[in-house]
This record gives sequence, structure tokens and C-alpha cells, in this order.
Amino acid sequence: MHAHIVHAHPEPSSYNGTLTRTARQALRDSGYAVTTNDLYRTSFDPVERGTHYRDRADVVTFAALNEQRHAWKNDTLPKEIRSEVGNLKRSDLVILQFPLWWHGPPAILKGWMDRVFLNGGLYTSRMRYDTGYFRGKRAIVSVTTGAPEKVFGPGSRGGDFQTMLWPIQYSLHYMGFSVLPPFISFGVQGHGYRYEDDKSLQERLSRNLSDWRSYLMALEDIDPIPFPCWDDWDEHGCALRSRSPEPETQINSCG
Repeated sequence: MHAHIVHAHPEPSSYNGTLTRTARQALRDSGYAVTTNDLYRTSFDPVERGTHYRDRADVVTFAALNEQRHAWKNDTLPKEIRSEVGNLKRSDLVILQFPLWWHGPPAILKGWMDRVFLNGGLYTSRMRYDTGYFRGKRAIVSVTTGAPEKVFGPGSRGGDFQTMLWPIQYSLHYMGFSVLPPFISFGVQGHGYRYEDDKSLQERLSRNLSDWRSYLMALEDIDPIPFPCWDDWDEHGCALRSRSPEPETQINSCG
């Protein structure tokens, strides 16, 4: 089995870094081979642009989807994209590790999706959702936030994680992944923001790491988030029957 972690935090010593290292060890202990792409360390360029393509389909007007299809067909993908596609192809599990910034992922991770989820290669008009390229593979979003757990939820001050994570999780579903409930690390405080004393904070974050390891060791017992699929839509893409696309949130046991 193979797992691939896409890590999106600029500071190696951050709690996100600790979560990635914990995941890597837990998965290896479970028999996985693990690869990691640290997007900041590798200076991944998140901006899709014409200069990434050495053999353009259209040298006058840049259209990202057109150039992605052309590069896939002619085997002229940028080196870093070809490498990352290879990591995804051989993975049984993909983890996206990032902090919540402005109610969503850092721009570098969104740009990774823009460039790596290739039109014409990894998705087409029919190769999407439950017929997607990565059907049979699983994905997990692991996200940290500075505010405590109690301020999150529908109508709450921190926002609703079901809403904030929906775009990234639905995009993973779009690519064919079975998306497992997210692991949310609440109250990762620092740099002048404090909701509890240091001793309590360290104990809680230590328990959270144990919870994360336990989550990864029990993957076979975790059901994926239910998303609508092709059989749920009519020919116009409208819903035939009720099936909630809203992801359920994995709430860990840290206070």
C-alpha cells in the first residue's frame, strides 16, 4: 500500500509539520510506503500559466484546460506535475495537511489542485465523481485552526467546517476519491493568541496527535462521506432524489 501526503505549511517546526510526521510514522507502522510533497519546501508554483508549458497547443492565447489536455496527450507535462501525478497514481491514500487560512486552504494548496488535477488526463466529461480517475482510492483532509472547538458550527463565530471544507472535499470526490471524514485539530494556538495555559495546551495537543494516529490506524473501519453520484442526477445534472452533499465532520476528542 502507498500513501501520499501533500503538506501545505511554510514552517517545518509547526504543529502541521508534527501532524505530517505523525501521519507518516503511523502509516508506515501500518505497512504503507509513504511519500510527502512539502509544497513550501519545494517552492511549488501554484499559479497556472503558459510558461509552464514548453510545447504549447496555442502560442497566442493561453487556455489552461487546453494546454493541460495537450501536454497530457503529448507527454510534455512540467516535471513537477508529472512527478506529482505519479505519486497520486500509485497511492491508495492521499492526505492533504494544511492550516485553515481565511476559512479555506492556503493558496499554494489550491494552486496545487489547479495544476495537478489535469483536464483531459485525470478528468474528462464522464470521468468524474464515482467514475473518476482515482476511483477506489481514499483521501483525507487534515486541517488545523487556532480557535477552540466550541466556536465552530452552523451560525457560530468561527464558521461551519461542513461549509468551509466542502469545496476541497467535493473536488476530491470530483476526481473519484472516496473522501473520509476530515480530521480537525482545534485550538492550535501561538504567537500571542492564547485561550488556555501552556500546560493545558501542550497536553491537549499531545492527545490530539494520539487521536490522529488512532484515526489513521483504523482507516478500514471508517466510512467515506456520502456525496451525490451520476445515478443521483438527471440528464441536466439536477438531483433525482435527496442525498446530502454536505460532508460530516470528524470531531476528535481534544477538548
